[in-house]
Formats: sequence, C-alpha cells, structure tokens
Amino acid sequence: MKDIGKFLNEVKLELSRVIWPKYDEFVGATIVVIFLTTIMALYLGLVDKAFDEAMKYIIGWWSS
Repeated sequence: MKDIGKFLNEVKLELSRVIWPKYDEFVGATIVVIFLTTIMALYLGLVDKAFDEAMKYIIGWWSS
C-alpha cells in the first residue's frame, strides 16, 4: 500500500509540471490531426482500391 501512495504522489507531482496547451492551441492541434487523419485515410483507401483492381486484372488475365 505504501508503494501505491508513493506512486500516486509522484504522478501528482509530474502532472503539476506539465505545461498544458491553451484552448486555442488544443483546438488547432485537434483540427490538424483530424484533417491529416482524413487525408491519410483517403489516400490509403485509394491505394488499396488500386491494388484491388490490379489484382483482379492480374487474376482475370491469369485464369483466362
């Protein structure tokens, strides 16, 4: 039990040292993350679709 209390006190100390972002910085960073995640998802979806179509073409050509 002593170790748990020591751990929680150290966590509290470390959290007091954290420099938390301002609201505007937080919102801006969140928007950037959502935007870049969306762009990457679209890109990877298009690449996946291209590979899918290429494999269908190759398999269709191979089996005919």
